[in-house]
Amino acid sequence: MSGDRLTAYIQHRQGEGKSNGTINRELSVLGTAYKLGLEHGKVMRRPIIHHLKEAAPRQGFFEEADFRAVRTHLPVDLRVAVTIMYTFGWRLDEVMGQRLAQADLGAGTLRLEPGTTKNREGRVVYLTPELELLLREQIDRVIALSRTMGQLFPWLFTHLNGGYCGTPRRDFRTTWATAIKKAGLSGKLRHDFRRTAVRNMERAGVPRSVAMKIAGHKTEGIYRRYAIVCDADLQEATRKLMGTIPGTVRQIAVDCPS
Repeated sequence: MSGDRLTAYIQHRQGEGKSNGTINRELSVLGTAYKLGLEHGKVMRRPIIHHLKEAAPRQGFFEEADFRAVRTHLPVDLRVAVTIMYTFGWRLDEVMGQRLAQADLGAGTLRLEPGTTKNREGRVVYLTPELELLLREQIDRVIALSRTMGQLFPWLFTHLNGGYCGTPRRDFRTTWATAIKKAGLSGKLRHDFRRTAVRNMERAGVPRSVAMKIAGHKTEGIYRRYAIVCDADLQEATRKLMGTIPGTVRQIAVDCPS
C-alpha cells in the first residue's frame, strides 16, 4: 500500500466522522497485518505508517457527593447500575448485560462471564454492603415482575413498567441526560465512572494488579490512562509530605537563604 492510498484512507475515515484515536487503532491493525505478512513472505515490504495526533484523554471524575446527587435523580434500578460502575469501573455494556444468575448474594459476589467483556476475560468482584443491599432489592423487583407476568425474566436490569416492560434495559442515555441536568452536573459522562473507580482504588491503596483485574484493564499502559491524578490528589500529597518530613514547606522556605 502506498503513502497516497494510506492518506486517502485516513481522509475517507475522517470524512465519516471517525476520531483520530479510532483511525489510529485501525492503522495499528493494518501495521500488524503487514508485519505478519512480511514474516511469512506474503508481502515484500512494510509501509511506513504515521499515526495521527490524538486528543488528550478526558479527565472527568465523580466526587462522591456528585455521584450521589446524580443517583437520586435516576430510577431505582438504574441507581444499582451506576453504583456498580462507580464502585468497580465496569463498562456500561458489562453492567447492563448482567443476568440474575451472575449475582451470588450468598457468596457476596458479582461476576462477568469469560467472552462477554472487552478483553474477553471473566471477572469476579466482592460486593460492598451497600451494593449487596441494592442488588438484593433489584433482584426482588425482577422476581416480583416475573411472578406478576407469569414468565421468567433472566436479566438483572429489566424494564419494570411501560411499553417495554419485561424487556432488558440496554441503554439509558436520555434518562442520564435528565438526571445530570437536574443535579446541576451537565457534561458528566457515564464513562467518567470508570476513571473514578480507578482513582478511588489508587487512593485506597489497592494493589495495581488487583485494580486492573477489577476494572478489566489488560495492560498497565491502558490502566495508566485512567489513573489520572487530579488537583485534589496533588494537594493531598503535599499535606502528607508536610507531615512526614522534618519541618514544613513554609519553614523550609524561611530557612532557605534569599
